[in-house]
Amino acid sequence: MEYTGTLWEKYVSEEERKKKKKEKKLEDKRWAVVSIASIPLVMTLGNSMLIPVLPTMEKELDITPFQSSLIITVYSVVAIIFIPIAGYLSDRWGRKRVIIPSLLLAAIGGVISAFTAWQLQNAYWLILIGRTLQGIGAAGAFPIVLPLIGDMFHSEDKVSSSLGIIETANTLGKVLSPILGAVFASVIWFLPFFSIPVFCTISILMMVFLVKSPKIEEGPNLNEFLRKTKKIYKHNRRWLKSIFFIGGILMFILFGVLFYLSSVLESKYGIGNIKKGLFLAIPLGALCIASYIAGKAIKENKSLMKWVTFIGLVLLAISTVVLSFFESLWLLIGLFVIGGIGIGISLPCLDSLITSGIEEEFRGTISSIYSSMRFIGVAFGPPIIAILMKKSNILIFYLLGGLAVLCVFVCLFGIKPEKHAVR
Repeated sequence: MEYTGTLWEKYVSEEERKKKKKEKKLEDKRWAVVSIASIPLVMTLGNSMLIPVLPTMEKELDITPFQSSLIITVYSVVAIIFIPIAGYLSDRWGRKRVIIPSLLLAAIGGVISAFTAWQLQNAYWLILIGRTLQGIGAAGAFPIVLPLIGDMFHSEDKVSSSLGIIETANTLGKVLSPILGAVFASVIWFLPFFSIPVFCTISILMMVFLVKSPKIEEGPNLNEFLRKTKKIYKHNRRWLKSIFFIGGILMFILFGVLFYLSSVLESKYGIGNIKKGLFLAIPLGALCIASYIAGKAIKENKSLMKWVTFIGLVLLAISTVVLSFFESLWLLIGLFVIGGIGIGISLPCLDSLITSGIEEEFRGTISSIYSSMRFIGVAFGPPIIAILMKKSNILIFYLLGGLAVLCVFVCLFGIKPEKHAVR
């Protein structure tokens, strides 16, 4: 009896040890996800935080609205060019080896923009150079987050819920951006530039100490890699093209609307500074909450992902078309809230379809193309809306509404989860 008791105690002790080890591993992964989520949060703050400050920059730098929109656009255009390169390097060298230097480069770009705005009289062009470096850094940071999450988890359920957290952090950045941007700018107009290196440093430290990136075997040479990537894209091109297109248009609409709302709140309604930031945060807060809920709900159901995306796009299309008929401020905000919910429930679904639909060896490259399309939308939304604002506000909403309706049909006929295949 004594011997049996000892064996039983040893068995219980071993089971307890395994349980604690498993719990610690899960806890480590939770902190890793939080650390990884800091990257889209920081990159979004680095761009969106400047949107409410653009009218102030126009006065301080003596530039036009179109020139001020380029401060947002140059960041995204440069990122578009470098994202595929960063995706390939992350597939070949590993995710952390690309992400950490990229965050450092984004911090350096922020220092250049901040210092020139502080010290120089005609700082506009040097600010653009700093923003260019930030864009290169952003290319190797946020887009690599998606495949890194895919690498960390084997369960599609865990991938989807973690990607929901990533998109929530991304949209939380958009919620905080107008408020923080307005608060910092109320102290001194170029202070938002100085905050970027600080945020990047925090994210770098979290990545270094809290994230253990899964090892990636060194991939094939460039020619072989391109040949295989082309083959994978060709086999999956219909649904990939659909997701790329929808992702780009969603960002075009979102950043176009934010630029428009930031301008009219100040010029038409006389709302500026922190109050304007709070107004902008309302629809973005709805987007953030919607992303989190959608990420938790979709799990690994690809068919559900498609139909949640479809519903989100329908909400966005209805809200943008109806906007052309009204001018009331609160109705404007309310319709933007509906559109924000539509975008919020769509993004985690698109992320999950991309991440779970492509094998690990090529995940970084394919998801980087998707990220490039999103950055194209970010890049061209503000300047195109700035041009249209000179002509007619109705044209803006006809354009955005038409694009949203087009996305509805692309989603309906282009995304067929039951036919997705990894090759």
